[in-house]
Amino acid sequence: MKVSLKFACGFLMCLLVLSCKNQSEPVASEETATDLSFDDPWKQADEIVKNIKIPQFRDEVFNIMDYGATASATTSSSAAFKAAIDACANAGGGKVLVPKGVYLTGPIHLKSNVNLHLEEEAEVRFSTNTSDYLPVVHTSYEGMEFMNYSPLIYAYQQKNIAVTGKGTFNGQAGNDSWWPWSGKEEYGYKEGDVRQHDDANLPRLSEMVEKGTPVEERVFGEGHQFRPTFFEPFECENVLIEGVTFRNAPFWVMHPIKSNNVTVKDVSVISHGPNNDGCNPEYSKNVHITGCLFDTGDDCIAIKSGRDNDGRRVGISSENIVVENCTMKDGHGGVVMGSEISGGVRNVYVRNNTMNSPNLDRAIRIKTNTRRGGTIENIFVKDLKVGQVKEAVLKINTHYAIYGNQEGEFMPVIRNIFLENVEVENGGEYGILIRGREESPVTNVKLKNVTIKNAEVPLKVEHCEPIVFENTVINGKKY
Repeated sequence: MKVSLKFACGFLMCLLVLSCKNQSEPVASEETATDLSFDDPWKQADEIVKNIKIPQFRDEVFNIMDYGATASATTSSSAAFKAAIDACANAGGGKVLVPKGVYLTGPIHLKSNVNLHLEEEAEVRFSTNTSDYLPVVHTSYEGMEFMNYSPLIYAYQQKNIAVTGKGTFNGQAGNDSWWPWSGKEEYGYKEGDVRQHDDANLPRLSEMVEKGTPVEERVFGEGHQFRPTFFEPFECENVLIEGVTFRNAPFWVMHPIKSNNVTVKDVSVISHGPNNDGCNPEYSKNVHITGCLFDTGDDCIAIKSGRDNDGRRVGISSENIVVENCTMKDGHGGVVMGSEISGGVRNVYVRNNTMNSPNLDRAIRIKTNTRRGGTIENIFVKDLKVGQVKEAVLKINTHYAIYGNQEGEFMPVIRNIFLENVEVENGGEYGILIRGREESPVTNVKLKNVTIKNAEVPLKVEHCEPIVFENTVINGKKY
């Protein structure tokens, strides 16, 4: 991405003239504002979408009923799913068809050139028996790789895979299965029960990550309380998720990790459990999320790149991600970057989306700290309509902490954040909330044609270089 000389000169002039550290309402002139821009980022977004390879499949159909499936909510069809997928892959690919009906199964493992297709009124219900998700597989939990229960739908090092159709995947997680392991009473946890934060779980995994223990030696699964993701393509190429609905996930819903060329189209996520993020690309590149509905118990979309030493060990940024034409309802955030972000995130394009719910906390959010570190740069938001949010329209926090002490030696870098054509009816507690670091201020934030109404506090900004405003109005005041 090239920055013009005019941009550089204007930006340096801002640095010399203005300082907004610990400033509640930073200002910049209209003349300066017109100089701060990248060359048409939306053309770059179009190029990313154009170049993403969508998988194609042979016309042959493999109906799971022909492999022994039973349209029964009580009789397992696990063997039929496996047999149909194996037959399809061995034949060179095609469509594994799930016809109308309700099917019970354990984990589904996809293979290259297989399109798992759900007919309308087909529902795949996943077993709540944890032993069905053994043996352990190479997976990840909150940005840390390890060996754990299989994701409900899993693909490892596969190419040209898809889940499509108008049916529903029901994880059947709830307050009596998977969710109590979160340790939260509202999700069924009872004092004294085992949970993911017990010493044998998250603390032990975190210690392994810090020591650099090889992934294959980080073995958990049975006897531990790590909830599996719902759909996880791991180190995959050319992935399509289209049309289906996901409900009642144990943990994160769609988690493409170390994957390239991922399309998520017209998908509905309706899942209100703990950590029920809708879509979490991690260490992934060339991702297109379009036309989706997110109604979640956590972030609607959260872009990740590994936690602490694991993210630095892998060293892959998530980049070239386009999110458009989506609707976000409930969730901790609409489009979020972090907090597992040690590998960095760059080139994220968010356009023509709608966010509206009294239970949506933030619209755009970046969260990290000095244990996570990471460079987050080139985040473009355009044509965003927000009905209401609870906390902030834009929140950038470099002091994010949820698990004890999160201070370390890895100073995060956040720069080049652009919001354009944003309309907000009810801005919540803050219009714009930025908390950078004195040692590493947030740099190059620009708001153009932004209108925020009914924010309790228009701006709260700490350790950030001057925000550039162009035709921006918050609570009726022009900035």
